[in-house]
Amino acid sequence: MNERSALLVVVLGTLMAAVDTTIVILALPTIAGSLHADLAITLWTLLAYLLVAAVLATQMGRVGDIYGRSRIYIAGFALFTVASMMCGAAPNIYFLIAARLIQGLGGAMLIGNASAIVSDVFPREVRGRAFGYTTLGWNSGATLGIVLGGVLTTYLGWRYIFYINGPIGLVAIILGLRSIRDTNKVSAKLDITGGLLLGIILAVEAYASTQIAGVGLNPTDEALAIFGVVLIPLFILAERRHTSPIINTQVFGQRILAASIGASFLQSMGYLSVAFLLIMYLQGVRGLTPFQASLLLVPGYVLSSLVAPYMGRLTDRYGARIMATIGIALMMGALGVYLTLSVGTPLTTVIIASVISGIGSAVFYPANNTAIMGNSPPAYYGSVSGLARTLGNVGTLLSYLIAISIASLSVSRQVAFEVFLGTQDLVGDVSAKFVTGIHTAFLAAMGILLAALILSALRGEEPRLKHRGQGGASQGERQGHKETEGLITQT
Repeated sequence: MNERSALLVVVLGTLMAAVDTTIVILALPTIAGSLHADLAITLWTLLAYLLVAAVLATQMGRVGDIYGRSRIYIAGFALFTVASMMCGAAPNIYFLIAARLIQGLGGAMLIGNASAIVSDVFPREVRGRAFGYTTLGWNSGATLGIVLGGVLTTYLGWRYIFYINGPIGLVAIILGLRSIRDTNKVSAKLDITGGLLLGIILAVEAYASTQIAGVGLNPTDEALAIFGVVLIPLFILAERRHTSPIINTQVFGQRILAASIGASFLQSMGYLSVAFLLIMYLQGVRGLTPFQASLLLVPGYVLSSLVAPYMGRLTDRYGARIMATIGIALMMGALGVYLTLSVGTPLTTVIIASVISGIGSAVFYPANNTAIMGNSPPAYYGSVSGLARTLGNVGTLLSYLIAISIASLSVSRQVAFEVFLGTQDLVGDVSAKFVTGIHTAFLAAMGILLAALILSALRGEEPRLKHRGQGGASQGERQGHKETEGLITQT
């Protein structure tokens, strides 16, 4: 298997997913106007993708374990690309949301197997460097999506933000067919019951949260939110009884793996809506256009893209625990800077904080991914990779819902909801109140990141690379794999 070509295919997959996510956020107001859609319904063009990816990432990772990771990964590229064309050709908002659901399935096939393919191809001693390049792909894609979102929506129309995926997907499919092969196929079962329960829980909570943020509290939405919470114990019980659950609690018996996955989940829940909040601040409070607002965030993404591979090398040298914890600390530092934002703060403050945040991301992601996959048995790379991405996507969805709910409490909910979609500017006293709401959301994010930092710092020492022999894994790594594999197979 060609290492460079395989890595390029994985990087293209992460780049493609990142481009699509950032482009959609910026295009929401234009989509709402073009398709004459209700604001709450339009927001589901973002949430639909996140929901499907969250529910199915582990399942698609397990399907990759069974039928071959490269086969499922390449099929995911094909499905993602076709769904993107459907999104671009959508005649109405409901067709667009349906296409985004299909696109989410393709995305789950990609993200559920990407880290597993990297772990198949690269030995542990250079895996951090490889994950550094996948981080480069994600941040480059996020940067490209921000810029293209403004340019394409402004000059060609929102449909081209989906059509852009066509040539990228075609190139990736051709390269994938030539460069990656299937390894480590195992027998496993899909968790249909768990998937349905998780999907219902997330869908109900997402619907209730967006409705509460948009129109305020009402008995129906409150009942839905409570119903989603009540289903959680049932989901946990079903997971404990299933032989191959979506969230395998046995995995969490391995300390380093459990802490690394937990840190990933909390980091996603605490931080991935920050850029979303910033765009709303820059548009609604400062009166910038979506394109102008997005340009202020580009320096952080660019710097993160440049330093991520180097940070991956440092992970190979110093270990994941130190590097990942430093990365979270830098993200918290960026939030501290964002807490100084007001209606008159110099916009250079946003650039400074985004640079700090970008460095933190470049440090955290390669290190934490290395720890997750380095403590997983090779036969179950797909399942563990999918589990990590499932929890990461659940965290991302929760991050948006928490941000929307908290920030909207400071002003009229309808006004806040329109600001989230970039359809209304705020002035005077309302601006100050909305900034207060954003500050509260930032504080909540900082508290969640603090929990992630503690979990990361206490994860324990991973096997040291210096004990690796010429022929393969170190003794400590082999022992970690045996320990984790035993936990996974015990049901």
